[in-house]
Amino acid sequence: MIDAAGRVLIDRRPTGKHLAGGWEFPGGKLEPGEERVAGLARELHEELGITIGTPRPLIRVRHAYPSRDVLLDVWVVRDYRGEPKGLDGQTLRWCTQDELSTVKLLPADLPIVKALRLPERLTEVSSRHYVIGENLGDDRLRGALCANLPEARAAADAGADFIALTGALSAGGLAELCRSVAIPVYARGIALEQAWALGATGVNEIDLPPE
Repeated sequence: MIDAAGRVLIDRRPTGKHLAGGWEFPGGKLEPGEERVAGLARELHEELGITIGTPRPLIRVRHAYPSRDVLLDVWVVRDYRGEPKGLDGQTLRWCTQDELSTVKLLPADLPIVKALRLPERLTEVSSRHYVIGENLGDDRLRGALCANLPEARAAADAGADFIALTGALSAGGLAELCRSVAIPVYARGIALEQAWALGATGVNEIDLPPE
C-alpha cells in the first residue's frame, strides 16, 4: 500500500504467529479457488479495514524458510478507501522508500523493496533505480527489451529483473506471458489499467528507434 505522500505501509507480525515480530508488507493467504485480486481485497479488508480500488501487479517472490516455502504474489495498492488499522493486533508503520532499506523486513519481503522503485510508465532507458540493457555491474534493476513471448521468457530465465515489450501483444498473449514469468512486465500499445488487468505492472512508453 502506498499513500498520497508516497509512503509505503508495513506491519509487524503479532505474537503467536509464524515469524512473530518481523516486519512485512500487509497481506495474507488465498483461500482455495480464490481469485488473486479478490483475495487481496479480502485480506486487506480483514487485516486493515480498508476497501481497495484497482491494484497494480508487481512481482512474485519465492522464498524458503526453515519451516516452510512461501510464494508472495505482490501488488501495489494506491487506490483505497478508509484509514488502515491493525485489526489483527499488528503494529503499522508508514515508511518512505528510502526508509524501507533500513527496516528489518522478513527475508522474503526484501526483493519487493527494489521492485517498488519501478515506475508505472517506463519513459527512459535508465534511471538511478534501473537500466534496460547490459548489466553494468551496479545494483540497479536490469530490464530487457523483448519483442515477443519467447524472447521475454528467455530473458526472465537469464535473470532479467523486468521485461519491457517493444511491440503490442494480443490480450491473450500478454496475459499468458504475465502468468508464466514472476518478474514485472511492461506492455506496449495499451492503456495502463488494461495492462494491469492482464497482469502487467505497467506500460513501456520509451521512444524506440525505427526498425
